[in-house]
Amino acid sequence: MPESDPPSPPAPPPAAPRRDDSGAVVAERKTARTKPPQMYKVVLLNDDYTPMEFVVMVLQQYFKLDLETATQIMLKIHHEGRGVCGVFTKDVAATKVELVLAAARRAGHPLQCIMEAA
Repeated sequence: MPESDPPSPPAPPPAAPRRDDSGAVVAERKTARTKPPQMYKVVLLNDDYTPMEFVVMVLQQYFKLDLETATQIMLKIHHEGRGVCGVFTKDVAATKVELVLAAARRAGHPLQCIMEAA
């Protein structure tokens, strides 16, 4: 007979409301501590078929980069095999990856775009 996980301990009861000297209930304010969202890098990968001009156009259109910055990133992709286009939250990075891949397919290019944890 397989062993089952032991039941988890019951949650502690909520703290009783605090009262001041006059009997009024005093609510204590707790500061909410939220973590910043995890960031993701959007990375373009080099291939031997996608024209450099198309990569520059993608960087300008989808990542709002100026011509000089887009050209520098394109050359990095060309020489090193990959280049970071930007760092975004998970949803934004996933959307940018899909937009780039769709644009490449429409234009008939095998350009690959991925996202990685930053």
